[in-house]
Amino acid sequence: MQLLMLIVLFASVLGVSYAVFNFFTVKKMKEGNERMQEIASAIRIGANAFIRYEYKLVAIIGLATAVVIGLVIAWEAGIAFVIGATMSATAGLVGMKIATYANVRVANVADQTRSTGKTLKVAFRGGSVMGLCVAGFALFGIFAVYMLFGVWEGMLDLSTGVLPTKVNPITGQSYNLSLILSGYALGCSVIAMFNRVGGGIYTKAADMGADLVGKTEAHIPEDDPRNPATIADNVGDNVGDVAGLGADLLESYVGAIMSSAILAIEIFSHTGGFNSPELLTRMVLFPMLFCGIGLIACVIGAFTLLIKRRISENPHRELNLVTWISAGITVAAGFGLSWLLFDGQDATQLKEAGFALGKLSPWVAASIGIVAGIVIGIISEYYTNYDYKPTKRIAEASKEGSALTITQGMATGMISCMLPVVVLGAALYASFEIGGMYGVGCGAMGMLSFVAATVSVDTYGPISDNAGGIAEMSGLDEDVRAITDTLDSVGNTTAAIGKGFAIGSAALATVSMMSSYLYAFSDLETLLLNIISKEVLVGALLGAALPYLFSGMLINAVAKAARNMVSEVRRQFRENPEILTGDKKPDYKTCIEISSQGALKEMTLPAVISIAFPVVCGFIFGAEFVGGILIGATLSAIMLAIYTGNAGGAWDNAKKYIEKGALEGEGKGSAAHEAAVVGDTVGDPLKDTVGPSLDILIKIMSTVSLVCVVVFSKYNLMSLL
Repeated sequence: MQLLMLIVLFASVLGVSYAVFNFFTVKKMKEGNERMQEIASAIRIGANAFIRYEYKLVAIIGLATAVVIGLVIAWEAGIAFVIGATMSATAGLVGMKIATYANVRVANVADQTRSTGKTLKVAFRGGSVMGLCVAGFALFGIFAVYMLFGVWEGMLDLSTGVLPTKVNPITGQSYNLSLILSGYALGCSVIAMFNRVGGGIYTKAADMGADLVGKTEAHIPEDDPRNPATIADNVGDNVGDVAGLGADLLESYVGAIMSSAILAIEIFSHTGGFNSPELLTRMVLFPMLFCGIGLIACVIGAFTLLIKRRISENPHRELNLVTWISAGITVAAGFGLSWLLFDGQDATQLKEAGFALGKLSPWVAASIGIVAGIVIGIISEYYTNYDYKPTKRIAEASKEGSALTITQGMATGMISCMLPVVVLGAALYASFEIGGMYGVGCGAMGMLSFVAATVSVDTYGPISDNAGGIAEMSGLDEDVRAITDTLDSVGNTTAAIGKGFAIGSAALATVSMMSSYLYAFSDLETLLLNIISKEVLVGALLGAALPYLFSGMLINAVAKAARNMVSEVRRQFRENPEILTGDKKPDYKTCIEISSQGALKEMTLPAVISIAFPVVCGFIFGAEFVGGILIGATLSAIMLAIYTGNAGGAWDNAKKYIEKGALEGEGKGSAAHEAAVVGDTVGDPLKDTVGPSLDILIKIMSTVSLVCVVVFSKYNLMSLL
């Protein structure tokens, strides 16, 4: 049975190998003229400098956390934490590197060919490096942790019919494999939180500063070389929308896989349910193998686009085809996997494990997750794509000024919460009926089983955005910018879809992880958390407020850095009027430093709060209080994440709708366009800083709570009173 893990190893090696091939294929392409190379080099240097400083800070915090976990919880969990952090950081670094090489090459291909299809191919090839590395490194880390501790250390040796446990010599607490798997997931989560928060603050501070002064005050085009903040803005696309995105989705991917595996172990260890060691092994393996098959499917999906000699001029259709092929192969192959793994298992044991449809229950639950993710994506597309009414209404409202632009965008974002939540609720209910809480975990895993494809499609967006900036600053023809703007607009929609997958999977994975959390400290076979008990109710209220505190801190951080950026850009325009006439180059370096310093200074507190808050509350008020916090934070964060992501995406595309001349009588430089720019600026920190960070928030809280509950469930201040 353990030999099946070779599928996971093969998939991870295949994915990373194909990523390496695409990396060097892109790098061999021509960069364009000397001016293009100069701009691309400045962006690359700025991105490398920021990621280097950020990773130094994260390494210190990460190592300290690993030591604490290793001493207080389990040394194996500390090592697993380091492995997870390393995989996440490496994926983000490689993805950012290729983005800084691909951007200028995309601009050059657009200039040389004037073909949207051919330009799309280069941008997607660059994006595929990030997508394949996310899944490849995540699965390789899972394989390493499983083999090191599950097989070689014997933590999954069920020959005696009992799951092995060990005892921490310092605290005296016992632990099993689920705690070690949680350590790996937590390592991924910590890196993701810092990458998302730090990168999000950086990119949006630069973006807002560039737009508010450049577009609305100086009335110069986006990415105009006369704008001192424009290089910092393009650097931000790489550190926030690429490195941050990759670490974010890797964390979601790992969390979804681990939630099912951990829950299977906890059910077996703490209840009088199924008592088949062989079935437990298969339940632990299923989500890992399913995602291994999913990565192989994504390689095929990406390959189908990249080998095409002729690509249509409709990028949306081409990218959707990659996603559909990847998802279709995953579902079909997953059917065979479920049949193979669970065929011949005792029907009574399957029923005790919660399998209502027998051996196909995990596959059906995972398929429900896949379908739900696609439906949520379609809903997100409807609310953010300028081909549909909601975004067109925001553009129309811009005729009446920025106030109505913001009001209409807020309304759109709020309304857009309902249907995704209905889909999530239906998916949760159906997957629970089919596979119990294990089925809910499989649903989360199914949503992200083809994450390599969704991240590839997502990452192509900021690469295209960067290409447009380079084209503008290099003085290339307007036709080139039109091509990159088209790709960027589609990228905004695909990013909104990707965020829908992330928050949807986070919701299901957190519910599944919550069950593991309750099993870890409760002796009851039936999980109970009394919502009207004073501890749980107060915890839920506090938890519901936490995402708003967290979001407010992030927006404040962006606003603070953006104010400094605005002041600097105004200073340069005021003291050097020759900048606006084009007779003198602006000082790009100072603006890059402002964004870097602002992000590095402001990212630590929100990230640390997400880790420390449930732990501190646990040691003061106990496990049930933290259970309430997790419930309140999850429900609150889901709504807030959907709202911010869709509202921000709609504002951005409403601006692009006007810029392409689709709104009669309006265009770039008009009053409606200026109002739309304000709306886009308001939405920037919502969609690219707050929204993506919220799904990490709820998963990191549930994971760190699961890791620490074995200690604070017994040792807390309330139990001593």
